[in-house]
Amino acid sequence: MTAPLWPDEVRYSRQMRFAPISEDGQRRLAEAHVAIVGLGALGSVLADLLARAGVGRLRLIDRDFVEPSNLQRQPLYTERDAEQSLPKAVAAAAALGRVNRSTAVEPVTADISARNAEALLGGVSLILDGTDNFPSRFLLNDVAVKRGIPWIYGGAVASRGVTLPVIPGETPCLRCLYFVPPEPGTGETCDTAGILAPASHVTASRQAAEALKLLAGRREAVNPRMVHFDLWTGEHAELDVSSARNPDCPACGRRQFEFLHAGADGERTAALCGRDAVQIVPSAPLRVDLGAWAARWASLGRVERNPFLVKLHLSEEQRLVLFPDGRMLVQGVSDPEDGLRLYRRYFGE
Repeated sequence: MTAPLWPDEVRYSRQMRFAPISEDGQRRLAEAHVAIVGLGALGSVLADLLARAGVGRLRLIDRDFVEPSNLQRQPLYTERDAEQSLPKAVAAAAALGRVNRSTAVEPVTADISARNAEALLGGVSLILDGTDNFPSRFLLNDVAVKRGIPWIYGGAVASRGVTLPVIPGETPCLRCLYFVPPEPGTGETCDTAGILAPASHVTASRQAAEALKLLAGRREAVNPRMVHFDLWTGEHAELDVSSARNPDCPACGRRQFEFLHAGADGERTAALCGRDAVQIVPSAPLRVDLGAWAARWASLGRVERNPFLVKLHLSEEQRLVLFPDGRMLVQGVSDPEDGLRLYRRYFGE
């Protein structure tokens, strides 16, 4: 964190004139440490809003890199970021450094999993959900409930959005409401139903508003309802879930934290929501020499490389994207077994 260009009473004057924030709330924001998991349509808006609001520390966690299709709705990124295939966490941190140099930003390019979730989310005062799948959200829920950290769920697809604050010990947690994740392929994704940028922006803005209430010490103002809206039809609904807290909930009731303890041997595979791509995570983190792999793959197809990843174009449709920890995105396939086959063929066991 560097010295501010302007004193708080100048930079945040309009926010501090809002009585529920005031000088005391602004001071609390400056002392806050927030983790944002996922820096796509929701997370990039969340990061921008919180940095501009003067939140002191932001930990930005994302596994992906910037692509042209992101630019329609993810405001932190530029065409140059997409041309360079910059990791979203890195590109977002650079953008926020130009927004508010008083906010300390920690970019983390990683796939959050049972192996690293507690380490990545430790020491924060709030977790914000910018993910795009329920297994990741259940994992966030487990860490939040176990450690007593508030978190704010959000989701957006097509013209619709949903938000819910979860305050461990006070409100129902996500598993109280959804006992198991929806089956893969049973819900719409941005790839199948598309998404309007205003829908993701409004969803993230609602999440950010609840975040500011919590971070500014105004917990009594938090809206405990699950909010659904559709910007295209104008529909809006708020569901009172206060009575849904379940004493038999595996997470907040029985404290079993199944998703946090769901380790697996061997490589882990996952089809990415809304993407014709599969992610492969090795059984243990590796230290990959990207330059060596760029050279090794040079005879196989067009290779692109930056300090954060190396990309091999096998064909017009299929690409391998290798990260320094051995994680790989296999683009152009949707079956995890096909992705694993290409991973082992071109990278090894």
